[in-house]
Amino acid sequence: MTDILIDIDDISKTYHAGGTAVPVLQNLSLKIARGQAVAVMGPSGSGKSTLLSIIGGLNPPTGGRIMIDDIDLYALSRERRADFRREYLGFVFQQFQLIPYLTAFENVLLPLTTTRYPARQKREMAQQALKRVNMTGWADRLPNQLSGGEQERVAIARAVVNEPPLILADEPTGSLDTRTAGEIMELFSSLNESGLTILMVTHNPGNTSYMNRTIAMQDGLLTEDSEAIGVLPAGQARPLESVGGR
Repeated sequence: MTDILIDIDDISKTYHAGGTAVPVLQNLSLKIARGQAVAVMGPSGSGKSTLLSIIGGLNPPTGGRIMIDDIDLYALSRERRADFRREYLGFVFQQFQLIPYLTAFENVLLPLTTTRYPARQKREMAQQALKRVNMTGWADRLPNQLSGGEQERVAIARAVVNEPPLILADEPTGSLDTRTAGEIMELFSSLNESGLTILMVTHNPGNTSYMNRTIAMQDGLLTEDSEAIGVLPAGQARPLESVGGR
């Protein structure tokens, strides 16, 4: 039996603006197995970032249910959902969101401040996370002393420092040049090979070649899914245009 990490059942999301209902997700169902690396693609307004925020426990759906590791995410209280995010999820964003007056090491250490690990263990975990992304030598630098790619590596280290089973990435290469973006995607591929499940929103079709499943969205609906024609190993994903022939 497939080990399902994320089980989304018939979720919808509607916003209200000026008395007008604006549907963003429409009765969407999706299962993601533990250990998959999944790219979500679609035009602006397709609902992909909303989907990511719902999976991240940040944005309750209007209807439906989402289970992560058999935990009903939105049946949890707000406080328990915050605990869940800290234990289960690592977030990576396009704009890095590093604290400018903290060093790379201190930024990576930040998610551990509310945990009960001993101080020495927290420092060891942060050092190990920086080592994992090849940034040990930049630990004492401030974000403005780092290149865009280096800042993204620090952001990824911060996301994995708690050793969560799931990484959620929203356009992580959107502000990077092509060469640096490729290096970051190689890093994500390596993290996936180590056992992490990765769900990534991206506009870049080239990023799908580093993932082992590609989902396309349009107007709040899933329109294509490479799993329907067989999931390929990471690095061998079919181009999006060949998955359903849009």
